[in-house]
Amino acid sequence: MSAIAVLTSGGDAPGMNAAIRAVTKVAASHGVPTWGVEMGFNGLIDGSFRPLIRRNKAGEPAPLHEVESEGGQGGTILGSSRSQRFFEKESRANAIEQLAEYSITGVIVIGGNGSMAGVHALAQETDVPIVGIPASIDNDIGLTREALGVDSALNTIVEACDNISDTARSHHRAFIVEVMGRQSGYLAMAAAVATAADAVLMPERPHTREQVIDAVVACIERSFDAARDKTRVLIIKAEGVDVPTHEIVAEATIRCSLTHDYDIRGTVLGHVVRGGAASFRDRLLAGRFGRVAVEAVLDGSTDVMTGWNIGVEIGKPTTDDWIRLFDIADVLEETEALLDGTSQVSIDRVTRMEAIQGVLAL
Repeated sequence: MSAIAVLTSGGDAPGMNAAIRAVTKVAASHGVPTWGVEMGFNGLIDGSFRPLIRRNKAGEPAPLHEVESEGGQGGTILGSSRSQRFFEKESRANAIEQLAEYSITGVIVIGGNGSMAGVHALAQETDVPIVGIPASIDNDIGLTREALGVDSALNTIVEACDNISDTARSHHRAFIVEVMGRQSGYLAMAAAVATAADAVLMPERPHTREQVIDAVVACIERSFDAARDKTRVLIIKAEGVDVPTHEIVAEATIRCSLTHDYDIRGTVLGHVVRGGAASFRDRLLAGRFGRVAVEAVLDGSTDVMTGWNIGVEIGKPTTDDWIRLFDIADVLEETEALLDGTSQVSIDRVTRMEAIQGVLAL
């Protein structure tokens, strides 16, 4: 009898549980049971499998209560890890043996860049169909407009910045807020627009330490100019900008104190951005990704990733007009280009931010 295994790998992201729920329910609708693999690729190597379905009165597979009830929660009910062992061919061979032991005829991996690399490596060594679902708050996975977790993370950032702005206005302060995103500035860029920030610091724009501090000082002094009557300054910094936030605050405070007595504070949102219940859009996207992923493995497709990418000719169309299947090799190539700034997507993002910097500063 056929069975599907699903695992979550790498950093957790809101929407992972919704994707697990979707995979389990869609598979059950096809009469196919689903096994959950605990702790990512490490669990695949060690055979840490547990059933995600029960049998109803008719003997048909149905999702466990845990899968149903926690589908909208943040994190992942299966646990996750970044597996160094999976880089070893011997460990992948152990994983393939576990798939045979549990009669697995399809694997769905939910995760980010490293997870897609794991999918690609394993797919070369087994005939079992393997499909990836992109999940990363950093939005740094190639060939998908958004990955699971991005919308939820942005909602958390916007709420935090709105709260910080309340106290900033009350005390006439400038705040530099650092958000996650690794080497991608997408979260910072999108949040800056949504919160009417005064400036954004992104790793995609070449910079030195002095240039970063110069830009921050200029923004604060310009914004707090008496003629403008502003009572708060909000600057959003991506964590990929390699000047620590506390150093920017300290240096900007010293330099601004030569002419003014500005109160400058820094806040690093950190992992709070990764937690919390999944937003409507992440739950919806998880459902659509999950359905297409199950259909793909049942059809025998392998070494592919689901991607939300409309209006493109590349990739393979699916039963969902907005979701396509992309070869993992192409995904990894585009991901590398996103991170080194040569992707057209990265170039477009920087161009857009340069175009609206003057608007943000108004």
